[in-house]
Amino acid sequence: MNSVIPTHTLFAPHLLENPRHSPPRNDFYSTSTMSGRKRKASTPPADDRMSTSPTASPSVPNRTLPPPLQPRFKRTRTTTATGRPLDLPRLLETLSPADLRSVITQLCTSHPSLTGVVTSLTPRPTLESTLSVLHKYEETFKSSFPFGNRPTSDYTYNRVKSALHSLLEALKDFTPSFLPPQEHQPTVSLSYLDAVTDIVHRLPNWDTPSHNRSKEEAYEELGSAWAAVVKEAMKRSGGIQLGFVGWEDRVRRHHELSGGRLQGAVEELRKGLGVWGGGGGAAPMGSGMGIGSAGMEERERVRRELLSGNYGAGMVGGGQW
Repeated sequence: MNSVIPTHTLFAPHLLENPRHSPPRNDFYSTSTMSGRKRKASTPPADDRMSTSPTASPSVPNRTLPPPLQPRFKRTRTTTATGRPLDLPRLLETLSPADLRSVITQLCTSHPSLTGVVTSLTPRPTLESTLSVLHKYEETFKSSFPFGNRPTSDYTYNRVKSALHSLLEALKDFTPSFLPPQEHQPTVSLSYLDAVTDIVHRLPNWDTPSHNRSKEEAYEELGSAWAAVVKEAMKRSGGIQLGFVGWEDRVRRHHELSGGRLQGAVEELRKGLGVWGGGGGAAPMGSGMGIGSAGMEERERVRRELLSGNYGAGMVGGGQW
């Protein structure tokens, strides 16, 4: 019996009846660990990537190529900083108007031949710019008055004499540039004279009569200027412009405020219009003119019709055809 049934001394009997072995513990843990992980996307082979056309990507046609880089111009670096004088345009930018006038004046004084060149290159002053300069002179004159003193006393005159002289000299220098034939528009000339005559009206009458001599001379010069401008205006428009815009009344006002010192302008208006008598007041037509009253009345009638726009109405009648 013992020879028929083999005996295995190496294995236990219960192991021999079930020959299937249990899986190793390491395999069990590795299997459950792999099942809990996410599967990583597989990378396509290199051959497949190379075979894909770039035009297949939808984003490629919409892409724009970046613009080519512009070449940058770099300043040449200097190894050492050295000083140099300013160029003339930059130098002139730093000058004040007073400094610039001083430089130009000295240049023309040193080189008289440049005076004509500078004058031809300089723009002609306008009415507004000229009156602005004159008003600055007037403000300087007013600000030089001392406090606590009578404004017409000798002490005050001595304090403001320099500023007064500068103002009157400026008036004397600027006035000829606004007179005919230098100024071609009578309206501009009349506007200038109207403004500067008001400046002279505002000057004080000093206690000492000799101190008023400069003001009287200014009135004499302005009276001559008014006469020249009024005469030119009468030539160009026959007095229509003077009467229409009210220059007659302005000349009358200046004549009265100056104490009758604008007699020359009054005479020119009297010759052209025949509306004033002696002393600046209204007078009958033709007085002192050497022209008959009938002729002066006819001129006045024509003037009124011209101003009203009715001149010539009724001169042509309807006759028999």
